[in-house]
Amino acid sequence: MTDELSDLGSDKSLLLVDDDEPFLRRLAKAMEKRGFQVEMAGSVAAGKAIATARPPAYAVCDLRLEDGNGLDVVEIIREKRPDSRVVVLTGYGAIATAVAAVKIGATDYLSKPADATDITNALLAGADTLPPPPENPMSADRVRWEHIQRVYELCDRNVSETARRLNMHRRTLQRILAKRSPK
Repeated sequence: MTDELSDLGSDKSLLLVDDDEPFLRRLAKAMEKRGFQVEMAGSVAAGKAIATARPPAYAVCDLRLEDGNGLDVVEIIREKRPDSRVVVLTGYGAIATAVAAVKIGATDYLSKPADATDITNALLAGADTLPPPPENPMSADRVRWEHIQRVYELCDRNVSETARRLNMHRRTLQRILAKRSPK
């Protein structure tokens, strides 16, 4: 794996931002074995401080952290170092958040659990490289749920406005939003 990094220049700095400390330590160790020089942050504040002081060539940021949103760290990295490659990780996979992450400047978006190989592949993928098609594509119910979530986010999480735009009863929408996402 170290050979893959050699053609990207000498800067192999990697910032990992996640509030799940055991996961953060495991990922840091795995990424160091792959040739990265890892710095860890367990919060948005720590991630912003490191990104401001030493903007990394690569970054992996969790979306939801105890003290805020990982996209705030992505914005700082993009301001300080536009050529960096950033992957956003989250346990709450939704199309709306993926779109927001990419619009802010994330290179890729992965749902947890993602392993070090998936993350390395996402960080090192070329701009014109398309990911392989999914082995298990989303079900029709999941696609419907994702669409509802996207409209809900675009309406600033306003249930009445979302229901109006989707042409559905507000109570029906509330029941859908209260349930877990379908597989």
